[in-house]
Amino acid sequence: MDRSMELVPLHYVSLGARGPEDVVPDAHGRVLTGVQDGRILRVHHLGDPRTARVEVLADTGGRPLGLEPLPDGGLLVCDAERGLLRVDPGHGPGDGTVRVLADSAAGERLRFCSNVVALPDGAVYFTVSSRRYTLDRWIGDIVEHTGTGRLLRLPPEGGEPEVVLEGLQFANGLAAAADGSFLVVAETGSCRLTRYHLTGPHAGRSDLFATLPGMPDNLWREGPAGPLWVALASPRVPPLDLLHRASPAVRGAAARAAVHAPYRPSGTVGVLALDDTGRTVTHLTRRRSGFRMVTGVCATGDHLVLGSLWEPGVAVCARTDAR
Repeated sequence: MDRSMELVPLHYVSLGARGPEDVVPDAHGRVLTGVQDGRILRVHHLGDPRTARVEVLADTGGRPLGLEPLPDGGLLVCDAERGLLRVDPGHGPGDGTVRVLADSAAGERLRFCSNVVALPDGAVYFTVSSRRYTLDRWIGDIVEHTGTGRLLRLPPEGGEPEVVLEGLQFANGLAAAADGSFLVVAETGSCRLTRYHLTGPHAGRSDLFATLPGMPDNLWREGPAGPLWVALASPRVPPLDLLHRASPAVRGAAARAAVHAPYRPSGTVGVLALDDTGRTVTHLTRRRSGFRMVTGVCATGDHLVLGSLWEPGVAVCARTDAR
């Protein structure tokens, strides 16, 4: 699909906290997200701004990013400060329990866990965006192009995760193929999706899944056989592509400047839906958007819900893709 369609905003729901970075629906169509102050929120009735309601499930004590609901009602959380967590909602507001599943790998502390997926065999895969930069300095990794992102696997029996893929450019969103034969990893710093084979003759190896028109963030699979949705946090930045071809010394100097410079996201936002061959089936964009830096996308009912590391709420948009 070469042409994009208009992303049509319907309304905005304030959450009372900044940075709903990932958005995922639970089994009842309510949307889960984590915000800057450490809380995990569940949002009811997003389709109608008059009845939308925000419920606090738990507080991780860190900075929650990627989320993965589990069949038993639990929730896996990638926390940028605390590592890979499991949250079990309690019986009252905010009294969910939080347990650390992993906070180190290969002898070093996990400093920037980003997104997570649970497979039917009990294994959990998750990404680490950077081994050099923390979340509050994320732009330094994008500019320096460090290639220190990783994909890790936590076995069903737990323990220390193993590194299964490294050298990724800001590893971010993660999702499984409909048939479970591979994983798709978003490399934000290279505007691409990478495929990691789980089964078959290429098991344990990776290759290119798709090249994108912008920087991918979180990924979300719609149902067992639905499309793979991609949030585009930014369109491509040609000067940045040029900088990535410069020497490490030049990129390092630029990164040191970038982490101290004021940052304002682009006014162009977008989301994609792809099939399991990597073909784009839906591309929605909006220029001069008031809602910026789309880092998460999911569908619930006839709506698309957008999350953002930048905004203090979520945007609800019309679902205009072909289904």
